Amino acid sequence: MDDESFRTWAHRAADWSADYLAGVADRPVRAQVAPGEVFRQLPETPPDRGEAMEAIFSDLDRIILPGMTHWQHPRFFAYFPANASPPSVVAEFVTAALAAQCMLWQTSPAATELETRVLDWLRQMIGLPEGFAGVIQDSASGATLAALLTARERALGWRGNAEGLAGQAPVRIYASAEVHSSVDKAVRIAGIGDANLVRVPVAGPLHGMDPAALDAAIRADRDAGLLPAAVVACLGGTGIGACDPIDAVAEVAGRHGLYLHVDAAWAGSAMICPEFRGLMQGAERADSLVFNPHKWLFTHFDCSAHFVRDPKALTDTLGLKPSYLRTLGREGVTDYNEWSVPLGRRFRALKLWFVIRSYGVEELRAMICRHVAWAGELAGLVAAEPGFEVVTAPVLSLFSFRYVPAGRDDLDDLNLRLVERLNDDGRIYLTQTRHRGQAVIRFQVGQTATTRDDVLAAWDVVREVAAGL
Repeated sequence: MDDESFRTWAHRAADWSADYLAGVADRPVRAQVAPGEVFRQLPETPPDRGEAMEAIFSDLDRIILPGMTHWQHPRFFAYFPANASPPSVVAEFVTAALAAQCMLWQTSPAATELETRVLDWLRQMIGLPEGFAGVIQDSASGATLAALLTARERALGWRGNAEGLAGQAPVRIYASAEVHSSVDKAVRIAGIGDANLVRVPVAGPLHGMDPAALDAAIRADRDAGLLPAAVVACLGGTGIGACDPIDAVAEVAGRHGLYLHVDAAWAGSAMICPEFRGLMQGAERADSLVFNPHKWLFTHFDCSAHFVRDPKALTDTLGLKPSYLRTLGREGVTDYNEWSVPLGRRFRALKLWFVIRSYGVEELRAMICRHVAWAGELAGLVAAEPGFEVVTAPVLSLFSFRYVPAGRDDLDDLNLRLVERLNDDGRIYLTQTRHRGQAVIRFQVGQTATTRDDVLAAWDVVREVAAGL
């Protein structure tokens, strides 16, 4: 492809993207294909000779789009959003054109320094005090892994990386059952093991970790010769939005000298709104905190903001600097590859910079507040409807409910079938979870283009499909 052809097709791609976003609301939210349907339409062998871009774009529309679930659809109410926005799309075009590998300061000084500045903007926006430094990770899973590796090394006196875990006292991590499964995965990858992830009971209306039970578990482990290392506190759990009492948890962690990591992957974005910050009270005492602008701050995946109180502890755990990665003659610069598991790094700060500057903090706050208000309004309608019940009250923009028509004794099966029928219908997209042994339906509001009308229309679809069961 020569320069002029590139110009032509780059414009075509921009037009295609704008047309797609303008018309995405007319498509089924979840892909309506059967397993293997897309695969069978793709040639078994690669082409020997290049094909025309016209043909490639045609197949994009004919084969690929029908097999896509549309995360930017305004009636996407499943999981948590993976939000984009027009300024973020434009920034991704530029990032793709630059195609920089930003592993070191010298490989793209502007990428490093913009990341430092924009992460400090985010720190201010969510109300974290000075003293925290930030880095963009690929996901909250990666940030949690980095945090638990750091906690492991600190607890072992930095011997784990040097000597391995064999012969060391078993390292213990404490979290409630409401934390994301990324914590389970992190303890496996870190060599800590499932048996050393201690589940602390929850209590209260926010289903948060019981600080007294946490304290008792730590004391019991110490008495048994085990090595308590870290607590993972939950702010807005994926299942039902559970929130730990971070201040009380921080008090226990501090008393025992444990590392405290706060997983605020979804809910952290809402902390840009001062009225919601009561949920994160005590986070200023944490050793690290993560939240994902790519969930609810209208910035493309992947963009996960990881804040740490002691960057040296993180880089002592993850950092390696062989001679071929050293920046000669530039002492004191930040090389963010030492803050992350991967060596390679994309220029992820650019899209965040575009989004914050394009919208401004006030409009970003207003967008999130509207989502919270609409979720609360819908929860009220569900609670007032005969045959339905709200199971867990809204936490920010997430709540759960059940269809409970009188005289039915197969409610779990009924609710799972309702979710399946709703998603096959295509007008909205919801997901399920389990709470206290029961199947419940999750509803979260957070997609960039969602309106109040979309939320209310979703309720009409739920009632209609439920009646058909």
